[in-house]
Formats: sequence, structure tokens, C-alpha cells
Amino acid sequence: MAGRPPYGQPDPHNPFSNQMPSPYSQPSRQYSTESIGSDEYSSRNASSVPLNGPQGYYDQSGSGQYTPQSAAASVEDVNEYNRHYSASVDSHMSMSSAGGYGASPFADIPGSKEPYPAWSAERGVPMSTEEIEDIFLDLTQKFGFQKDSMRNMFDFLMHLLDSRASRMTPNQALLTIHADYIGGQHANYRKWYFAAQLNLDDAVGQSQNPGLQRLRSVKGGVKTAGTKSLDSALNRWRNAMNSMSQYDRLRQVALYLLCWAEGGNVRFTPECMCFIFKCADDYYRSPECQNRVDPVPEGVYLETVIRPLYRFMRDQGYEVVEGKFVRKEKDHHEIIGYDDINQLFWYPEGLARIVLTNGTRLVDAAPAQRWLKFGQIDWNKVFFKTYFEKRSTAHLLINFNRIWILHIAVYWFYTAFNSPKVYAPKNKAFPSAPMTWSATALGGAVATLIMIAATIAEFSHIPTTWHNASHLTTRLIFLLIVLALTGGPTVYIAIVDDRPTPSNIPLIVAIVQFFISVVATLAFGLIPSGRMFGDRVAGKSRKYLASQTFTASYPNLGSSARAGSILLWSLVFGAKFTESYFFLTSSFSSPIAVMARTKVQGCSDKFFGTALCSNQVPFALAIMYVMDLVLFFLDTYLWYIIWVVVFSIGRSFALGLSIWTPWKEVYTRMPKRIYAKLLATSEMEVKYKPKVLVSQIWNAVIISMYREHLLSIDHVQRLLYHQSDTNGNRTLRAPPFFTNNTGNSGDFFPKGGEAERRISFFASSLTTAFPDPLPVDAMPTFTVLVPHYSEKILLSLREIIREQDQNTRVTLLEYLKQLHPVEWDNFVKDTKILSEESGQFDGTQSAATEKPSRADDLPFYCIGFKTSAPEYTLRTRIWASLRFQTLYRTVSGMMNYAKAIKLLYRVENPQIVQRFAGNTDRLERELERMARRKFKFTVSMQRYAKFNKEEQENAEFLLRAYPDLQIAYLDEEAGPKGSEAKLYSILIDGHSEIDETTGKRKPKFRVELPGNPILGDGKSDNQNHAIIFYRGEYLQLIDANQDNYLEECLKIRNILGEFEQYGMSSQSPYAQWGHKEFSKSPVAIVGTREYIFSENIGVLGDIAAGKEQTFGTMTPRCLAWIGGKLHYGHPDFLNATFMSTRGGVSKAQKGLHLNEDIFAGMTALSRGGRIKHSEYYQCGKGRDLGFGTILNFQTKLGTGMGEQMLSREYYYLGTQLPMDRFLSFYYGHPGFHINNILVIYSIQVFMLTILYIGTLNKQLAICKLDSQGQVIPGQPGCYNLLPVFDWIRRCIQSIFLVFFIAFLPLFLQELLERGTGKALIRLGKHFLSLSPIFEVFSTQIYAQSILSNLTFGGARYIATGRGFATTRLSFTILYSRFAGPSIYMGMRNVLLLLYATMALWTPYLIYFWFSVVSLCVAPFIFNPHQFNFSDFIIDYREFLRWMSRGNSRTKASSWYGYCRLSRTMITGYKKKKLGHPSEKLSGDVPRAGWRAVLFSEILWPLCQSTIYVVAYMFVKSFPDRNGNQNPSPLIRIGIIAVGPTVWNAAILLALFFVSLFLGPIMDSWKKFASVMAAIGHFLCLVGLVAFFEFFWFLELWDASHAVLGVISIIAIQRAIQKILIAVFLSREFKHDETNRAWWSGKWYGRGLGNSALSQPAREYIVKIVEMSLWSSDFLLGHILLILMTPPIFVPFIDRLHSTMLYWLRPSKQIRPPLFSTKQRRQRRWIVFKYTVVYIIVVALLAALIVLPALFRDRITFTCTVCQNI
Repeated sequence: MAGRPPYGQPDPHNPFSNQMPSPYSQPSRQYSTESIGSDEYSSRNASSVPLNGPQGYYDQSGSGQYTPQSAAASVEDVNEYNRHYSASVDSHMSMSSAGGYGASPFADIPGSKEPYPAWSAERGVPMSTEEIEDIFLDLTQKFGFQKDSMRNMFDFLMHLLDSRASRMTPNQALLTIHADYIGGQHANYRKWYFAAQLNLDDAVGQSQNPGLQRLRSVKGGVKTAGTKSLDSALNRWRNAMNSMSQYDRLRQVALYLLCWAEGGNVRFTPECMCFIFKCADDYYRSPECQNRVDPVPEGVYLETVIRPLYRFMRDQGYEVVEGKFVRKEKDHHEIIGYDDINQLFWYPEGLARIVLTNGTRLVDAAPAQRWLKFGQIDWNKVFFKTYFEKRSTAHLLINFNRIWILHIAVYWFYTAFNSPKVYAPKNKAFPSAPMTWSATALGGAVATLIMIAATIAEFSHIPTTWHNASHLTTRLIFLLIVLALTGGPTVYIAIVDDRPTPSNIPLIVAIVQFFISVVATLAFGLIPSGRMFGDRVAGKSRKYLASQTFTASYPNLGSSARAGSILLWSLVFGAKFTESYFFLTSSFSSPIAVMARTKVQGCSDKFFGTALCSNQVPFALAIMYVMDLVLFFLDTYLWYIIWVVVFSIGRSFALGLSIWTPWKEVYTRMPKRIYAKLLATSEMEVKYKPKVLVSQIWNAVIISMYREHLLSIDHVQRLLYHQSDTNGNRTLRAPPFFTNNTGNSGDFFPKGGEAERRISFFASSLTTAFPDPLPVDAMPTFTVLVPHYSEKILLSLREIIREQDQNTRVTLLEYLKQLHPVEWDNFVKDTKILSEESGQFDGTQSAATEKPSRADDLPFYCIGFKTSAPEYTLRTRIWASLRFQTLYRTVSGMMNYAKAIKLLYRVENPQIVQRFAGNTDRLERELERMARRKFKFTVSMQRYAKFNKEEQENAEFLLRAYPDLQIAYLDEEAGPKGSEAKLYSILIDGHSEIDETTGKRKPKFRVELPGNPILGDGKSDNQNHAIIFYRGEYLQLIDANQDNYLEECLKIRNILGEFEQYGMSSQSPYAQWGHKEFSKSPVAIVGTREYIFSENIGVLGDIAAGKEQTFGTMTPRCLAWIGGKLHYGHPDFLNATFMSTRGGVSKAQKGLHLNEDIFAGMTALSRGGRIKHSEYYQCGKGRDLGFGTILNFQTKLGTGMGEQMLSREYYYLGTQLPMDRFLSFYYGHPGFHINNILVIYSIQVFMLTILYIGTLNKQLAICKLDSQGQVIPGQPGCYNLLPVFDWIRRCIQSIFLVFFIAFLPLFLQELLERGTGKALIRLGKHFLSLSPIFEVFSTQIYAQSILSNLTFGGARYIATGRGFATTRLSFTILYSRFAGPSIYMGMRNVLLLLYATMALWTPYLIYFWFSVVSLCVAPFIFNPHQFNFSDFIIDYREFLRWMSRGNSRTKASSWYGYCRLSRTMITGYKKKKLGHPSEKLSGDVPRAGWRAVLFSEILWPLCQSTIYVVAYMFVKSFPDRNGNQNPSPLIRIGIIAVGPTVWNAAILLALFFVSLFLGPIMDSWKKFASVMAAIGHFLCLVGLVAFFEFFWFLELWDASHAVLGVISIIAIQRAIQKILIAVFLSREFKHDETNRAWWSGKWYGRGLGNSALSQPAREYIVKIVEMSLWSSDFLLGHILLILMTPPIFVPFIDRLHSTMLYWLRPSKQIRPPLFSTKQRRQRRWIVFKYTVVYIIVVALLAALIVLPALFRDRITFTCTVCQNI
């Protein structure tokens, strides 16, 4: 390689001088300038230039020969591809030689000569801007790219070169860019090239047909002459890259970018893009392409390559009906998603599947020929699923099998050792030694069984074609052998155990078995299952190369981080296994010893005899074992939190972030730190004192806060640097803030205000270590990208000063004034000054003698303006918008980057200020130019073209306020009738001129898309369509509800330094030795802190903000260090080249990638990118903080997590990560949610446990013990169950601890950042505001949303909109939203707890009452003004109306609608027929799979009811007081449970015929249907109550038995209803015609068509179920209302409640609503009427329970039938 040309530029006119022929590129052609005449190019459209017809482009003859058509091809033919794309702006083409870039859109400002200053001739660039442009023009003509796309990519590449070249030589810049995109060690293209084994394809050469040789992935050694090994192939690749000319390098990058830019949704499949690029590149280098003269028409690439792929993607999820997209009802495992498409290109076998329409394979053509055949590929035959995302909990088993093994197997070892009585022989007290060893050793068998189950489940998720299944089969066989070794000996020992002749063989066998088991458990628990038998992570075989490259190239951790990681997990599990053994297992041994052998005497049942009831104690023991196992799991999470917090605190001390550094020091040293850390002083000649430079920065920050009204004038005076004259010398005086800061913040800023928080964070963040900044002109360019759908842009005046509805009670402005009183005050003062000034100019001001009265100022204080002139109202609107979640806030916050860059540039380059001394305009222009060159801001406004007038005006206002803001949007151009519309990605900014004709701005770029890009959930598609408009090297992804601050923006150069690309090596990445300097994994994502700016809005806001503080700051601090952080916050910075060559910044398959951003993190991690977390930078982030919105957010997180569990990323990470990193990943992400599920399970299992133990306590005589724990003699037939009660106390303590630990991280975080006092106050506030209730409730919501998502799918939640936290929701809304997820379960548990309390009272149960009741009432407790009497009664009226609505007319909100919606999850909807008005209410949700329904809706309810019935039968199996045997409890339960259903059926049948005959007669009476419905509902309620009373009478008024009976009855009825729904119901109509038909008797004319005959039968079953549900909801609603009645009578409850919710003093609280006299009269009457109704209903319900209890001895019926049931 000695002959390598030097990196000079021998001949500037010939970029190919001393070109070396390389094995990679054929010697390049000479470059002819003649072919690209600019005038000819710009006028080239179908009419003027004779073009070849499209047949010429397609290789239809199949011979590989190019056959030109006659030049006279008909114009129609040509038009098919050569659409006339109107140029959007005058193209900046080769005309620039005429001097001056005046008209060009790229020139930043007139007068600045160079658009790309770092890429200029004097810096010795390898090729000039014009030559680069010629390359782009040439490629565009050869491949038919769109001109606008080409101009966009040219600008893109130039910005990239400019950004890189500003900190290294231009040659090196081009080299490193080529290395990043195409040929370097970390370039995705190079990785793919070897993974798909294309080097073999290219090596076989064109002499014989290459495709046939390699259809199997090659195992290690194929020793043809050319392919010695992978290493030599890599070396050859490097040499080829090394000897390429700079021209060729640039051409390759340009070609890649052009292919990528028009890819549309194909960009989500990065390896498919690589394949397209490779075919294009091979074709370009063929003589055929080089000799072609005529340009290919514009748009051919889009039409022939991209659109067919796009169509395939779209048709997977949608069908197009009359131009509208209709979602297909398919779940993920039937949809071939982006990932499946992408994985086809990973393997040679996949590429071999690509077939053309004539049946030949693409790989059979020579590489250079493949491009021309792209138009003939039949993509429908090519793709298949590579991983099945089936909905099932089996994913948890496969992905996290190591977690289950570590817990369940160890639990088995512990427990088996501690329960010898269970497996002791009948006649002995203890088992023999071999038996003990062997039984304990079965833990290994348990571990092996888990592995076997996981392996079998894995078979169903992976297609068994190719080479996926081979290692699974091997593994399965091996596991069966291990199972025989770990389980077999036990069988042998059980057989020989009782032999009389002793021998040592069984003991030896048992001990060996035990040690094999331990080894097996450790092996299965530690080794990733993907690495057993065929190591898919580090195996050397070529067949694993692809999956290694794309799913397991984890970046290496540094040695200290790796040690920290291993230490953390050793500590967690060490502590856990020790504590669990002593606290859980050994304390469990005494209950086991007591219970294992106990048989209950003296009980019998009519049918079962003693079979069931004598075994009640073992049944209870079995449930206790399960309980203990659940606690065993919860323990680990507890220890994880404790140790992570400890490590995190350690890290924060190490980083210097804690409060314990004295404040005084933080502030006094601040100026020095600003100078040292934020200013790039290494290259400045220090003419100025540091003090001068720092003062400019500091004053700018303070003034920006003053402008945001955070500080008043007085404060500003004390914070600024002042110039003072002493004896004619000017000196700078430091502000008192730095010189004598006593730590009393009130002197300098408003107490507890935003300014204080920002400055103190800024000060403390400067204490940490930063990367050093580069000078401004050398810093990399970056882009901020904000996806925007329909979020508020700017609040309108109407929204600010009008109430939204009666429930809000307050205008937005009032609300904001109360949250930010100081800032409002400053704003008003400012406005007054402004109005006085303008008043003097207008001459409207009266003589100065009149003193303005205070009344004149009132309008200012109320609404912030006095005259409604737009400039004043706009100020108020902006003030409010900046304190609400608006896009304006985000844009103005992020635009601080531009301010910061200008500021830093001015401060660091004083010579510039001198140069433009008198000319501020030119100085400003120079600064603007720099800011514009280094920072771009793009908002992707998906709906911009469809905005209404107000939104248009607001967007226009943004563009006028910030002309550098770029807006990318989608524009639709309707096609000819019947064909689809064309969509364009369009970019405009504030400088774009307005088109006179349309009134819209003229686009800078207008790129046609293959079709509608929004195929997924929207956000990621929106980001993807705008990503082609980013510029520079880095991207910051921001949501439309964030904020940023000037002082944070000053740190931008330090943050970008975290990517470790500032000090790049000056070696070539391809050189023999130089390439080693580029081997470190690139940094893909730099995460930063988020500050939730809605923190101060009461208790819920604080909980949400606290969660974010711990989740977004504390845990990542530790996790990022040990390599477990994925993308979790939004202000994350991304390495744009890395992410965009690997499938974009987020994933986009609909439903599956609901939390799109976390997938970006997983992709980055598994494809070799590092993820860092920086503590010293923060962005603001808004959260919705009403109760409903927080829970919606949690539901979204939960369902999103459910979807993640299904995803292939989890599968790869879970089965391939090494143990310590797997644990970091698991506990950092899914573990939190699985822990929530287990917490809820622990409550449910515990309820069962105490139910069973309660039955024992109630029915059996418990032995009394003396002080030594010996049974006192003289108690015949007693049972010693006292250890069991001790165990229960322990259990309650454990569950309590697990809940309590949730508050620990937040407390410690506060302790660290704000000190002890603040932390205790915050914790106290939380407890006084009942936040534990909210914790319990939100845990249930999380758990429920994940489980229902894994079972039924459909991320379905009902949005509650973005109100504030002050809106009062009515009882019915809350009930219908939370009944399914939480209230029903809560109420069932209340019943169980009621029984437990009666049967087994211990004070510890109070805690459980608290948690269980909170599941039922939490939504109402956190509802503002819930306990206001009149509102409460009006709620009751609304509840009654809601229960009875919707039977004669369709109502949007009614009980019937709610009931229907909740069952469609199981039945699904009928396919859409004709448009029907109410069909819009229902989304398109796939129907749940039959297996899921079978388990969750049929078998599980049946099991539950069995468990409860067994408990009831046990209680009833003892003789009654008179010694008579009870009649069979089964019959009694059966009659009472099935009775109401039969009664409903009878009533409904009768009513059906009545309405069928009367309905048509009573046609004119509108209310007929409602009356019929009312009769039906009333009768069924009566039936239910009557059956209950009858049952209570049968129980002879014994309360505890009755409760137990009711529990089992409810379980049976639930099972019956679920089975009826699941088994007998066909799909739902999307409208409620059948319901109204049923009650009114009119079945004709309802659009039911031929199903009008079958529908009544279906509706009959529906109505039977609905009746039972209706009556139970009616009773439940009343029970909840009764629970909430007592607080209403507390005096001042409303005030107290509001204080609790909002943390505002009563004086600060929001006034009650004002009603007109008429409204008040109306309300009073309603309240009076319904209070009476309420009292009567409550009295009736109470009477049914109280009266029988009071008069139990008087009421006696003699009834012979009753005696027998």
C-alpha cells in the first residue's frame, strides 16, 4: 500500500488524478462537464426533450441488453413517470459561476459570500462545492431522483461537511463521513455487507452465476481461493476503501443519501435501504450505466423502487376503500411489519427469496444487472414473519426465564428444606436423610422444567424455517437429559426409602443429585438462553453473524462500570437471598410443621362425604405456599430499590452533585466556573479579564429571566454586574449575589420561585465535570426536531378568559395567576409602564395633575390589559401560553439555543464586535449567520395543510416571531378520480415568500412521498417524514410540551462533547494502523434530566413530578453508568448519522411501538451504540396533572409496556444479554411493571389465604398454649394453629414494606438535592394528602393495563382531555372509567376482607382495609370538590339518569353504552357495513384470540368460584347447634346463584312478547321503550334483592356465613356471565339498534338485514347478562355513594379537601362558581327533590340488612322446603 496517493490535491481540475484501480471500484470514468448544461437541465420536461419511453428503463426483454425505444415514444408513455415536478424555488445549480449567490435559497444573507464557510477553497478542500453539486446532478440523471430531493440532500451533505470540516481538515471530514455512512467499522452498511455475506457473492465474480452457489449461510470454513476467512475479507474491504478516490467516496455518500431521502417509510427498514444502495452502486459502476447518455425521467426511483415496497407495507395493515384507509383487523403476529421486512435482508437465504414476476430470482442476475430489475420484483411473494408477536404471557417466560429460575428454583430449595413434614412417610415424624437431600434437590428439576417450558414456547414465536430451530431442538434434548438427572433419582429414592436394610447408596445418589441441581440452577439462571448450544452472541460461525451484528453487538462497558454492575447485583441478590431465608422461609417452617399432617375431624358433606372438608388445612397450606412465593419475588424489587438508591447517592457524591457542598461556595465560585467550563478559552488570546467575559454571560441570563417576568427590577439590580466609575477608571462591580450571599434566597429572588430553582440548578450543575467546549465556529451543527400533531400552539384570548364548562369553575387566567402570583405581578407592572409610555406618545394622557386612581389599574390586575388593542391582548396571551403546555412555549424555549450561540460567539470573539463597531445591524447579521449555521430548528407539523383559521394564524405568528423556525408538513394533491392522492413532504421557514395566488408560503423543498406516511401511531411517522430536513451531526428530540432555558442552552457545546467526537484522530479510518483509533463504540444517545414544570399543582402533580424525578434522574444516574439505561426522557440528544442509518429515531409499527422512543434506545443498544446520561443539563417538560390524565398516562405506559413484552427487541435483549446487564435492563424497565402486577397479586392471594385460615379459625377449636408454647392439656379435639396467625402478621408487614418502599427514592432524592427539612416536609405533605391511596390505585391501573393488553390487546383507553386539575368530573364518568380496571376488584376484596375481619380479627388488618377501600374510592377522593353537597346530589341525579338512559334514543353516555363497550373486547365488532352515525364511537379493535378468551374468561372464573365454594362447603360441613347435619350447601349455593338468572330470563321472555305485540300499536308514544326497559330493570333488581334476603334467612341470619355465601355466589354469577358472553355471543353491531328494537318491539327497518331473525335470540342472551350486571352496578353505585356520604357532613369539608388536593391555603383557593338567580333556583329544587329520593333508597337498602339483623330472633318461618336446601 506504499503507493497510496498523498492527501494533497495534485490537480484541482481533475479529481481523479493518480486513481488506483481497486478491487472495489472499477476504474472510474473521466468526468465530462459537457453533458450537464444548466439551461438544458432546468428546462427538461416532457415536451422539449425526446426521452426514451419507460420500456427502455425496465429490462423487459430479460436479455440484459439495453434496447432503446424509438425516440418518438408517445408523450403519454413518458408522462407516466416523468411527471412534471414544478421546481419549488429557483434551483441553485451550476449557474453560480456568474458570481454572487444572490438568488440562491442557500445563501444565508446577502453579503455573506460563503454558505458553507468551512468548506471553502482556501482550506484545501478535496473538491469544490460546484464539483459536489455536479456529482448530485449526475446521480439524479442516472437514477431518476426528484430534483427537490436532490437539492435538499445536497444542502444536507454540505451542512454535514461544513460541520465536520469546521473542526478538522476538509479531507478528514469527508473521510470520516464516508466511514460513518459506508465503510467504517461502525458503519451500518459495512456491517450488513458482511452479515449478509455479500463479500462471497461479490468474490465469486461474474464469470459463473453467483446466486446458485450460496443459498445456505456458510458455516466457518469455505476455502475458495478468494475467501480465506472473515478477517482477510475485512482487511480486503479496508484496503479497497483506503484506495478509493475522494471523488468516489463522495459519490457513494451522495448516492446513499439520495436513496435514503426518498425512501419514505422504507427508511424504517435500514438493511433494506442498504440493499437498495448496493444494487444502485453496483449498477452505477457498470459500463452500461456509464455509457448511457439520456437522463432518466424524474421520479423513476420513487415509482419503481420505493413505491412497490411502500405499498406492501401499507397493505399489511390497511385496505384502501374509496381512497380512505381502513384498518384491517389483524393482530401483530399476522402483520408482516417493518422488522420482518428488514430481517429478510440479513441473511443470504433471505436475499435468495427475492423473485421477479417471471419467477427468476434476483440473485441469479449479475450484481450490476440487479438494479434494472427492481421494477419487476414481486414483493408479495418475498416476505414472511421472522418473529411472531403473539399475545400471550409466554413472552414473560421466554424473555425473562432467568428471573423465574433464580426465584422459583431457589424458593423450592429453601422451602423444601424447611418443610420436611410434607414428604415424610405416613408413619414417621421426619423423612430419612436421602429423602431430605433429594426432595430439596428437586429445585434443579424445577429450574429445568422452566427452561423446557420456555424452549417449547420459543418454538411458537420463531418461524422454524432456516437455521433458527436447530439450536432449539438441541437445547430441548439436552434439557430433557438434565431433567432426568435432577428429577430421576428422587423416584429411585422414594422406591428404596422404606427398605429395612440400610445402605449408603441412596444417600450418595441424593447428594450427587443435589449438587447437579445446584449447578444446573446456577447455569440456567446465569447463562443467557440464546448462548446455550450455538452461541448467537459471540459464536464464531458465520451463520450467527447477522443476528450478532443486529441484535447483540452490545457496546463494551468500561472495567470500573462492569465491576460496579457486578457488585450492585451481587449485593442485591446477596441481601435478598439472606433476608428471604430468615424472614420468609424459616419463619414459615413452623406453620408448615403444624399444618402438614392435620386432618379435620367430625365434618361431612351430603355428596362428597369427608373427602373435601377433612383436607381444608392442606388446602390452606397450599395457598400459603403461593403467597410466600409472591412475597419472595417482591423482596428482590425492594432490595433493588434500596441498593440502586445507595449507588445513585454514591454516584452523585462522586459527580459532586449533592446539597452537602455548602451553598455559599457554590455561588461564590460560580463566576470562575462559568469561565472555566462554559467558555472555550483554550484558543482565545486573553486580552480581556475573565470577569468581563463572565459578566456578559451572567447579565444575559439574568436579563432573560427579567424578560420572562420571573424577576422584578429590584431583584435584577442585586443580581447584575454593574459598571462603576472610580476616579475616571471604569471598573466592573460583581453583584452582591456573588460577594455576600448569606444563603438567604429571599434577598435575591422571589421565594420559592422559578428563578430561584433555575439559578440554583445552574450553579450546582457547574460543580460537575463537563467535556471542554470547542470555539463556536468549530462546534458541530445540530437540529432540534419537534413533532406536532394538534397540540395548542398559542392560547386564544377566548380560552384564557372564559370558563371551559360549568365543571371547571375557573378561567385559565385566574388559575395561572394563582399558580404564578409573582410573575403576574411583574407582568402587570411591565404592562403599566408600557401603556403609560405609549399613552404619552398618543397624547391621550390627561394632564399630569390628576392622580390615577387605583380603580384604573383594576383591568390590568384582572386580565392584564385595559384596551383591547391586539398588541396588549397578545401580551397576555403570550404570558399565559408560556405557563401552559403550548408549542409556543417549546419554540421560544428552544430558540434560546440561537441566543446562546450568538452570546457565546460575541463573548469569545471580541474582535468581531470591534470590526462592526458602529454598525449594530451588521454585527447582528454576523451573529445571526453563525447561529443559523450551527443550529436548526424544525417543527414537523403533520396537519399544517389542514389547520383551521386560528391554528393557521398562530403558526404564521410563530414564523414571524422566529423567522429561522422551519416547518415541515404534509401536503396532499388530489389525484385523478379513483386514484390515490399524492403526498408531499414540504419544508418552509419564516424567510419563505408568500405566494400571492394561494396566500401560502412558497416551499423551500417539496419532495413527493410514496404514499400516506402515517401508517403507525403517528408520532414516529411524523418524525420520519421530517427527518430528511434535519441538518448537521446531532439531533435533539423534543416533545411539543417542553421548555428550555438560556442558561441551560449555554451548555450545548459541552453536551455535544459527550458524543466524544470533538478530538477525532487525524489518522484515516481506513489506514493500516489508523483504523484502530476508531474502534471504540460510538455514543448513540446522550440522555439528560427532565424537570417537570407542572410540579406545584397539588398532590397529584407532585406525585407525578416525584416519579419523574426518581425515574428520570435517580435511576438513570446509576443505570447509565452500568449500561442499563435505554431512552427514557425526551430531551435526549441523538447521534443523527448513527440513528438514521439504523432505521430512524423511533420505531413505527402501529400498536406494537406505542412507546416509540424506548425502541430507539433498544435498537441503539443492540446495534452497538453507547447510551450516556448527563446530569448537568435539564429541559422542562409538562405533564397533565388531573387524576384522569395521570391515569391515562399510566394506562398508556402500561399498555405500551405490554406491547414491548411482545416485541422482538425484548426477546433479543432477554435471551442474549449477559447476566448483570440483563438484570439492569430487567429491573430498570419491565421489572417495575411486573413488580406492580405481583403487588396486586399479593393482595389477592393474601385475601384468599386469610379467607381459608378464617374458615378454620371460625369452625375449629384452637388450642390454648402456655407461656412455653406447649399445648395446655384438657382441650380434646383442638387444633394448634397459633403459628399460622403469627405468620399472617409477618405477611402483612412484608406487603406493607413493599408499598412503603415506593416513597424511599423520592425522600432520599429530596434529601440530597434540597436538604433534610424540605424532604421531611414533602413526605409529610404526601401522607397528609393521602398519596398512599393514590399509589395503591395507580399500581392496580398499571397492573390491569399490562395484563389486559397481553390478553386482549388493543391499547384502548378513553381519553379525558387536557383539563386542569381543577375540573370536577361527575360520579358516572369516574365510575364508568374505573369500574372495570379497579372498582369491581376492590369491591370483591372488600367482601373477602369483611369475612376475614369477622372470622379472624387482628389489628394488622386495618392496613388492608385501607388499601382495599382505596381501590374503590380513590377516583372520587382525588376528584376536586367531590364533597360539595349540592354537587354530590346533582351527581346522584346524573347517576340515576345514566343508569336508565339510551333505551328509546341513542345517547352518547349511558350505562348501556358502557356495558356494551366493555364486552366488545371479547366479542369484537362486525365488519363495517354502511355508515351509521353512532358507529364512530367505537374504535377498530381486533378481537381477542380464542385461547386467551378460554383461559381468562372461562377457566379462570371457574377456578375462582370453585375455590370460594370449597371454603363455603367446609363451613357448612359441621353439624348445627342442635347437632343436626346441614343439608347440602352445594344445592343451596346453586339455587341462590342461578336463581336470579332464571328469574331474569323469565321476565325478559314475557316482556319480549309484550313489547312485540304492543310496540307497533304504541308507535306514537315515544317513551314506550323506556317504560318497558324500566319495568324490566326494576323487576330484576327486586329479584336479586329477594334472592339475597331468602339466602340470609336460610343462613338463619348468621352474618359471617352469609358473607362467605355471597362471596361464592358472586363468583359463580361472574363465571356464568363471562361464559355466556364468551361462548354464546357473536360479534357486535357498531350501533345500538338491537337494544332499542328489543325494548320497543320494532325489529323491522333497523338496517339489520337478514340477521333480523337471528338477532332477537342473541339479544335475549345479552339482555339476561345485562340485567344481572345492571342490578349489580346499581347496588355498587349506591354502596360507593353511601361510603362517601359521611365526609359531606364534616364542616368546611370542601375547603379542607381542596387544601389537601392543591396545597393552597383556603384564602388562595378558587372561588365557587357564580350562578344566575334562575340557575340557583333550579339547582335548589333539583337538590331538594333528589335528596329525598337518595334518603329513601338508602333507607330501603339499609332496612334490608339492618331489620333482619335486629329482629333475627322474632322472624321464624317454618318451611319444609327450606329445611332441605
